[in-house]
Amino acid sequence: AQAWLAQGLRPAAMVGHSIGEFVAATLAGVFSLADALRLVARRGRLMQAQPAGGMLSIRMPLPALLARLPATLSLAAENSPAACVVAGQADDIGALQVQLEADGIACRPLRTSHAFHSAMMAPVMVPFREEVAAVARGVPTIPIVSCVTGDWLDVADAMSPEYWSRHLREPVL
Repeated sequence: AQAWLAQGLRPAAMVGHSIGEFVAATLAGVFSLADALRLVARRGRLMQAQPAGGMLSIRMPLPALLARLPATLSLAAENSPAACVVAGQADDIGALQVQLEADGIACRPLRTSHAFHSAMMAPVMVPFREEVAAVARGVPTIPIVSCVTGDWLDVADAMSPEYWSRHLREPVL
C-alpha cells in the first residue's frame, strides 16, 4: 500500500474487515506502522489466551437470524444483507448448525480456533484498551469506514482506546 501511495495513488476512502481496519488506520496515520504491528500482535496474543470457541457462517438476513439467535451466542459479523456470522462456545455453535440445517438454511462452520467478535472476547477488552492508550494516535488523513459502526470512522473514535477495545468484541458490520 505504501508503494502505491508513493506513486501518487491515494484512496478516496478505506475499509478493513476486522483486523484489516488496523491496516486502514495505519495507512491513514492513526497508528505508526511499528505501533500497529505491536497492537495487532498483542491483540492476537490476548485473544488466543481465551477459551476456544467456534464461528458459524449463516446465509440469512440479520433480522431473521436475530430472532433465532440463542442468548449463548453472539453476532460476530454482518457481511452482507443475507450473510452473517455468529460466534460462541463450540457446542452452542454445533446445536445452532443442526437446527438451521434441519430448516434448510445454509450455514457452515468457519475454521477458527476462537469465537472472535463475541462475548468470549470481553475479558481482553480492558487489557487491550490499555495497550492502545499507551501508543500515540493521530487524526486520520484518509476517510475510513468503521467496521464497528458501519459508518465513517470519526476522529474521536479513531483516537479513542475505547473504540479499538470495542473493535475486538463487537460485530463486524
